[in-house]
Amino acid sequence: MAPFRTQHQTNRNAAGGPSLPMMPPIIHSSEGPVMAKADTIDHGVTEAPYERGFSPYDFNGGTTLAIAGPDYAVVAADTRLSSGYEILSRNVSKLHALTDGCVLGSAGCKTDVDQLRSVLDIKQKIYHHNHRKQMSTPSVAQMLGNTLYYKRFFPYYAFNVLGGVDAEGKGAVYSYDAIGSFERTGYSATGSGQAYIIPLLDNVIGHKNRADENRDLPAEEVVEIVKDAFVTAGERDIYTGDAVEIMVITKDGIQTTTFDLKRD
Repeated sequence: MAPFRTQHQTNRNAAGGPSLPMMPPIIHSSEGPVMAKADTIDHGVTEAPYERGFSPYDFNGGTTLAIAGPDYAVVAADTRLSSGYEILSRNVSKLHALTDGCVLGSAGCKTDVDQLRSVLDIKQKIYHHNHRKQMSTPSVAQMLGNTLYYKRFFPYYAFNVLGGVDAEGKGAVYSYDAIGSFERTGYSATGSGQAYIIPLLDNVIGHKNRADENRDLPAEEVVEIVKDAFVTAGERDIYTGDAVEIMVITKDGIQTTTFDLKRD
């Protein structure tokens, strides 16, 4: 049986004679060639590949919702800003009034949301200078869809709902995907707590699979439902909490209220 060769013994060549001792690999660095130790971790400096990655996006959490009524719309969002398991801020608004009768709610990556708001504000100002009036809510909805679609190859990491009143004074809510496809609907929710809020809205607002009378709810009652919805989402979603900002939009303008949520 051949003797066991330790690390300090030499190799044998094909003819059986002694050859050079086993040497650790040499790493060529900016400081010149360096002999690697036996336990050195190879980070792709030599032949072994080492993957490096970078993501331009960060998910900062948050939940938004919008509900359309007969002569009003309610748009709400929590105020927590997170990254991973860290709470970065407890008082960051996810709502942005685009006109006197239209509010955008956005969750997702904070930097992308800020950039999207800036682009929309600029387009609003251009429209106002050209036409001497504010955009209607359906026009804002179309503008938002176009803006998102223009960035479809490098999308805004923003999950949007748009709420307001149309030219007839009726509540209007628009739901969007990441690249601008949208539809007008009675209610919508986006963000990290969407899965907890949509079933509640399906039952209480959408009145699905219920045998009792489906009545028009006043704005005050809808606001209380919104508070309950965010309390529910905050119990299960760590990215939703601290407070919920609620905007009620009517033909007379926008009213804003804040309701405290759990802070853990």
